[in-house]
Amino acid sequence: MSTNGTTTGNPPRNLRRTVLANGMVILTERMEHLHSVAMGVWVKSGSRYEDAPQNGISHFVEHMLFKGTRSRSAQSIAREMDSIGGNLDAYTGKETICFSVRALAGHVPIALDVLADLVLHPVFAAPDIERERGVILEEIKMDEDNPDVLVHEIFTQNFWKDQPLGKPILGTSETVSEFGQSNLFSYHEDRFRAGNMVFSAAGQLDHDAFVAEVEEKFHLLAPGAPTLTLHPPVVSAPILLRNKRSLEQVQICMGVPSPPITDENRYATLILNTVLGGGMSSRLFQTVREERGLAYSIYSDLSPYSDTGSLCVYAGTSAKKAREVVELVLREFQRMKQEPLAEEELRRAIEQVKGNILMGLESSGSRMSNLARQEMYFHHFFSVDEVLDRLEAVTASQVQQMAQMLFQPGKIAVTMLGRLDGVKLRREEIVC
Repeated sequence: MSTNGTTTGNPPRNLRRTVLANGMVILTERMEHLHSVAMGVWVKSGSRYEDAPQNGISHFVEHMLFKGTRSRSAQSIAREMDSIGGNLDAYTGKETICFSVRALAGHVPIALDVLADLVLHPVFAAPDIERERGVILEEIKMDEDNPDVLVHEIFTQNFWKDQPLGKPILGTSETVSEFGQSNLFSYHEDRFRAGNMVFSAAGQLDHDAFVAEVEEKFHLLAPGAPTLTLHPPVVSAPILLRNKRSLEQVQICMGVPSPPITDENRYATLILNTVLGGGMSSRLFQTVREERGLAYSIYSDLSPYSDTGSLCVYAGTSAKKAREVVELVLREFQRMKQEPLAEEELRRAIEQVKGNILMGLESSGSRMSNLARQEMYFHHFFSVDEVLDRLEAVTASQVQQMAQMLFQPGKIAVTMLGRLDGVKLRREEIVC
């Protein structure tokens, strides 16, 4: 795996890729100016690949891997990482699970040993399962008490209604209460296999030496990968008005289906999102907050997945202003469909996205994640210059065409949550 800077003069990245005999992919990027290494084990799994009764098991297993191995207790894991100044972390998404660690280059052997141990050798002790069940149930309650998180969760569950992609990553109190030791061991054995995992690292390292260390830890990992079936998600566009008197504001989430992560139109979609609600100069921020003073927080966000995606607008406002906010969002949808972007606005959005990408690459953790995601979704590495060239090639016409494709009234879903005080919204009023 190699890159060559051609257009913008970015230095080529020092990338290497090795596949172990058992099928596990190892990716590295050498960053000689750093004193540390960020590394992560990525599993091609997540809440989207769960049956309804198992909703939340990916997240539960992620938590439990920190609770002890055959040779280390949870306290030993924490103390060993603290003793080298390392940072150990993990997260579960809809389509991936990641376990990561960042440590000084001289401490890589210890950090790698801890990371490999917790990923490969969990014990899922029954008392730990019960304790962690309580922790996760509190985490679910915490999200239910967080209005901007809750409105997104309600929106997502109804946007992809009764489908795995719409289910909460944390699971529900009902499903989480049912998980036992046998469920966790079965899930771990099925998903944590060499052909279903990617090991990526970035920082002060030598690829060949690093691969040898990783191979020593992971060579006995079972080969192959589980058969994970993706059913093309069917999108709903409901209008949900949910009253919650305990909230001072009305939380609004409006969204439409958007292209998947590998779609050729992804760059135009990214620019569209940036112009619409991607920063302080965006149309929604300037119109809704700066000119009208209707909301403190308003933004748009893209959530791309392997075969679909969503573009959502979020705002928090009062009940008496909620309809006006919805109308202003629809007006911006319509404007983007009818009018091509001015050159200055297009240029600003392109530069904003380029800046975010380049500044993100100053972090070894971001580079490590970037390597893994490109491997898992594209099976190809795009150089910085390739990405920047694709952004530079986006035209106002392409953005307008994307807006016309996305912002179709019949596909716009709306969720309102809060003290609604008689707020009404009908489907025929969703016009753009």
